[in-house]
Amino acid sequence: MPAIPTYFQTAMPAISLPSDAPQQTTTLPIRKHEFPTPTLRLHLQDLSHDGSSIFLSNIKGSEDLEQQCQNVLNLLYDHDSIRPGTRSVTFVLRAYDGLAYTTGIDLDQDHKEIHINLDYLLKIRGDVRHELLGVICHELVHCFQWAAEGTANGGLIEGMADYVRLNAGLSAEHWKKEAGGDWDGGYQHTGYFLQHLEEKLGKGTVKKINAGLREGQYDEKKLFKSCCGGKEVGELWEEYRNDLEKKQKEDGKEEKPSGTEEAKIIPTDTPPKFEGTK
Repeated sequence: MPAIPTYFQTAMPAISLPSDAPQQTTTLPIRKHEFPTPTLRLHLQDLSHDGSSIFLSNIKGSEDLEQQCQNVLNLLYDHDSIRPGTRSVTFVLRAYDGLAYTTGIDLDQDHKEIHINLDYLLKIRGDVRHELLGVICHELVHCFQWAAEGTANGGLIEGMADYVRLNAGLSAEHWKKEAGGDWDGGYQHTGYFLQHLEEKLGKGTVKKINAGLREGQYDEKKLFKSCCGGKEVGELWEEYRNDLEKKQKEDGKEEKPSGTEEAKIIPTDTPPKFEGTK
């Protein structure tokens, strides 16, 4: 049975100054605004599964899940932004073929379910808590982001989720910036591209892109032109690739092909993905 992390065993002292806080593996606090948190539920389909013990030993449900909701909402929205009406999120831990995915229930799409594969938890190496928080953060984005009425580019949807995970301080060890392929390769590949846009075009750029997916069918040209200074996404991608290649040469770390695309992009979601995406 996995060991319980020491920060769950030790009584925490009263904290009066940031410097007094205990050091532990955690996420970055992103609480510019406290958004209403939906009802959060946890469903363990098999309590005897070792993966259930790993989850319960590394995730403090009374704090971590709510904190990740706040991080996601603060990275996607301003306090007065129009947001999806997500009313509840149920974390379903069960054994199945995959890693994690998010879906809405048939009765009401305002109620979301995040399914996490218990078998996958047995395979995590390194900082288990960090990886679990990263997966949770990624999937929570799918509970709160806009998706152009289900027609948005799937690579953009997944890239935005990893952009949020990156800015919550929860990027995975295998992630790296790559200039190859298309902009919408998804996950960290697109997430780093969105980070580039945020840095080059100004704070709030990714929030604008998300807001642009709120109403109507997906219109790639209109979306990026309206959010990115009149430039189309292909032009923005070329600029990103040039900047990245230049920086890699300056640092003496030119990109080396990593084989297949599957070797480059390690997906979080497994079918069915975020509802409505292809």
